[in-house]
Amino acid sequence: MAEENIVWHFVLLITCAVAIYLSCEWFVNAVEWLGQRLNVGKMAVGTILAAFGTALPESVVTLVAVTTGATEDAKNIGVGAAMGGPLALATVAYGVTGVMLLYRKRIISRELVGAGGPPAAESLSGEDALGTREDMARLARDQKWFLGVFVFKVALGLVAFAFKPWLGLLFFAVYALYFWKEMSGGGDSHGSDDDEELEPLKIQPNAKSPATWAVLAQTAATLVVIFVASQLFVHQLDAIGPMLGLSGTVTALLLSPVATELPEIMNAIIWVRQGKVKLALANISGAMMIQATVPSGLGLLFTSWHFDHALTWSGGVTMVAIGYLLALMAAHRLTPARLAVAGLFYVVFAIGLVPILA
Repeated sequence: MAEENIVWHFVLLITCAVAIYLSCEWFVNAVEWLGQRLNVGKMAVGTILAAFGTALPESVVTLVAVTTGATEDAKNIGVGAAMGGPLALATVAYGVTGVMLLYRKRIISRELVGAGGPPAAESLSGEDALGTREDMARLARDQKWFLGVFVFKVALGLVAFAFKPWLGLLFFAVYALYFWKEMSGGGDSHGSDDDEELEPLKIQPNAKSPATWAVLAQTAATLVVIFVASQLFVHQLDAIGPMLGLSGTVTALLLSPVATELPEIMNAIIWVRQGKVKLALANISGAMMIQATVPSGLGLLFTSWHFDHALTWSGGVTMVAIGYLLALMAAHRLTPARLAVAGLFYVVFAIGLVPILA
């Protein structure tokens, strides 16, 4: 009976993953048209519209956890989510993006060789720097925003004082400022990418310019599917973990954060597959800004926001991972291979959890 249960959970897990991927494919298609309708910069589609859409369900979950939790432990689930999300994005999401870029380069190089052309246009080793220096400077600015906020929120988790909860409002204000900057085009690089022709809207494939209601309907419908499938995916992991001998703590700290960030990871995979690398990276950096501010603000307002050793460790690994990426961006040496290395920081986090949870 137990074997039948675990097989059933794995079937649901795979079904949810497929549903998330397919709905994300429809979502990125709709959100690009939404960005055109709102007349925002191309990068704001990734940093704000796509990131806000996929992070909103997670923020709702955090809100429910911190406001309706019957015990302090129940409320701290929201605190764990506020720390686990940025860690998963800074490591796993960037790592997966790097791996997908390497895979795409290999496929394109094979196609060029098969067509009798030189493979030099796409490096098999993945040693081509990602984007121009201007692109890297822009991405670095987003990551510096994130790092500044993240360091502050970790510091708050290590101290206690009377008015600390009210600082949650400051985190909302920071995201509002970031939102305004991105939507108004601050720091956005306008170029050929802004003028590229968009793929037809999925629900109006024959329309050269789809109706606004169709764009909104496809965006909303895909977000609902992403939200439901993501929650089912997390629930399956919660059920499978104990069956595999993993404690609830390990499942919550290691597996659940990756599961909750699955929509952002899927978005990045889809955009890399389409050759829209800047959008993929912008989606991750924008999601990190939301995760650093909105869930943290909620956690500060409704919980004690006090970190244990595991949460402090997750914060430290996140900061080191971002420091690694910023150093590469500053030197214009961020390549697909080096981006993929970011995923190893999650392995470091997992190894470091062993003595903490022992």
